Amino acid sequence: MTAARDSMIVCQLSDMHVMAGGGLAYGVVDTAANLERCIAHILKQPQQPDVVVMTGDLVDGGKPQEYALLREIIAPLAMPVYLIPGNHDEREALRAAFPDHAYLNQFPPFIQYSIEEHALRIVAIDTVIPGQGGGELCAQRLEWLALTLATAPQRPTLLLMHHPPFATHIAFMDDIGLAAAEPLAEIVAKHPQIERVLCGHLHRPIQARFAGTLACTAPSTAHQITLDFARDAPATFTLEPPAYYVHAWNAQGGVVTHTAWVGDFPGPYPF
Repeated sequence: MTAARDSMIVCQLSDMHVMAGGGLAYGVVDTAANLERCIAHILKQPQQPDVVVMTGDLVDGGKPQEYALLREIIAPLAMPVYLIPGNHDEREALRAAFPDHAYLNQFPPFIQYSIEEHALRIVAIDTVIPGQGGGELCAQRLEWLALTLATAPQRPTLLLMHHPPFATHIAFMDDIGLAAAEPLAEIVAKHPQIERVLCGHLHRPIQARFAGTLACTAPSTAHQITLDFARDAPATFTLEPPAYYVHAWNAQGGVVTHTAWVGDFPGPYPF
């Protein structure tokens, strides 16, 4: 599609944690099989997405064989797919596995990029601190973002990042969240063309106002973080169904976000 079109559908998948060799995350979750179910679910939708974005923790250990399996699983997707790293990813292994994804090399050593050929502009920033669970945006990454957003202030834009720039009240995840979100907020507030800030990391569908726009974390295709606001709640997960976001945009109404749950549910039934 071209930027002249006035509508677009974006599927957002996140926190796939793909493991190779039949490995189970935490000895419980078949993350590769769950991602396969999500891809099949997308391909059965009556309206196919124009693009798919994947907001980090693509694989579980940053290993080449995991990225090879990820590439194999998502191969049936005919539309463009855009990837960003999370704290479980390894930048160079990701680049090596997807050499045809030239956008991954726009701003080395980080994986930050802008995609211009769609109705919605897609801008991605890299929050990864190698070897750590939490994230950050250093001055170099923030300067790139400010300059990139300033080049197209009239273009409706999706901003992708792994760590959300807001506290979620799930304490053990907030402890490994994004450090110092205020400089990012200053940049985002100057750019009302940002329709959504699309994040991962939390393994839950969560929304919050942020710097004049809406920031949201996508559910995981693998497993969901337990919903518990107690400050001393243990770090646990549940096997709620895999899910992903569908963002539907048009020039008149902006972005509307839906959650697509993946499973064998009864229906649809006529009203």
